[in-house]
Amino acid sequence: MPKRRAAVKRIRVDEKRHDRNVRIKRELKKTIKKFLALVTAKNAAEAKTMLVKVYSLLDKAAKKKIVHIKFADRRKSRLAKTLKKTS
Repeated sequence: MPKRRAAVKRIRVDEKRHDRNVRIKRELKKTIKKFLALVTAKNAAEAKTMLVKVYSLLDKAAKKKIVHIKFADRRKSRLAKTLKKTS
């Protein structure tokens, strides 16, 4: 265990950020799976509303640097393409 107060605080902050990042990534993956399930079920109307939610989560994660901005853009593009194929 580190003895300096700054090191102890850094560990505490890192753990808090790690928990936040894991929680946001888990929610993002869950939402993408729901979207893909709607697409495979040929439910285009609900899939479009779910796509908006996925876009929002990806943008928020990219803004907080949980995922890279180009990763978020690429994922949004591929999901939109997937929805367009089924429509």
